[in-house]
Amino acid sequence: MKATQQLHEMGQSLWLDNITRSLLTSGTLRRYIQELSVTGLTSNPTIFDLAIKNSHDYNDAIRQKMRGAKSPEALFFDLALEDLTQAADLFRPIHELTNGVDGWVSLEVSPLLAHDTSGTLEAAKALHARAERPNLFIKIPGTNEGIPAIEEAIFAGVPINVTLLFSSAQYVAAAEAYLRGIERRVAAGLNPNVGSVASLFISRWDKATMGKVPEDLQNSLGIAVAKQAYKTYRELLDSPRWLRLANAGAKPQRLLWASTSTKDPKASDVLYIKALAAPFTINTIPEETLLAFADHGALGDPMPADSGDAEKTIAKFMQAGIDHDRLAADLQTEGTESFSKSWKELLDTIGSKSAAAETKL
Repeated sequence: MKATQQLHEMGQSLWLDNITRSLLTSGTLRRYIQELSVTGLTSNPTIFDLAIKNSHDYNDAIRQKMRGAKSPEALFFDLALEDLTQAADLFRPIHELTNGVDGWVSLEVSPLLAHDTSGTLEAAKALHARAERPNLFIKIPGTNEGIPAIEEAIFAGVPINVTLLFSSAQYVAAAEAYLRGIERRVAAGLNPNVGSVASLFISRWDKATMGKVPEDLQNSLGIAVAKQAYKTYRELLDSPRWLRLANAGAKPQRLLWASTSTKDPKASDVLYIKALAAPFTINTIPEETLLAFADHGALGDPMPADSGDAEKTIAKFMQAGIDHDRLAADLQTEGTESFSKSWKELLDTIGSKSAAAETKL
């Protein structure tokens, strides 16, 4: 039995952190579903930028769609929705079999809206309506301005993947926004079954502290932060507040591990897959890491529900001069800026491909 299947049977969902048109047309994504227990998919601006920039797969579609004199951003969402609705249809049987727990794909609003609450909400509603798929999440960053947009989107019935979370405190803010949105739906007599996941980024912690702490602490902060968040997650699922919503028919917002490729070339290429094994969570895995885990991965003990040694590990980093709370805020800011940079590069790529296609018309 492949390690990917063992992880799935332990209770963790494996989602692919990648999307390209060739993944769909070649049958590769279908094969990952059938052979590697992949049950969902995530995307972000960087993934789409690389997919469109590094292939000719989108050229014909750009040429056809540009005749409507659309902006690069409008062209992008046309292309992305084509890919992600196809992927959503591939995962639809899983979505139905699990009664909406699994089988999701994700599309992000423009990262340029990360500090615009009303703009984010408007974009989320519009993209959700255009997709017309019950298993497509709209990704909203868990920034200060994103949190109220998340609550309002959930209240409006839009399934949300909260992205760019880096700490237990940031996760709690996202979880409470979800809970408030569901509580408002219950109070208004609306169906409380609106899907959501909260995506905690892991490896960027270790990349940020690489070379700044003793050797024995390398590649351990991200895992400690995950353990801390997992304890909070499990406590929330046991709380009276959540149980009241469960009685009303709501489903929990699941915790998702993101940024799980190994950044340190000296560390195991499946470090974060093995360490983050935890029931009722999701690990969204870059394609290379997924294939590596299927080839030579092995499961260890599942993540402890009580956070294990996480607090001691984080204390050691504090003693080494790493301010955990400040770094979490910095990482969220840097992540927002990084996605905005990728977004601009993506639109530039589409613009240049549109211009090239126009000369051939």
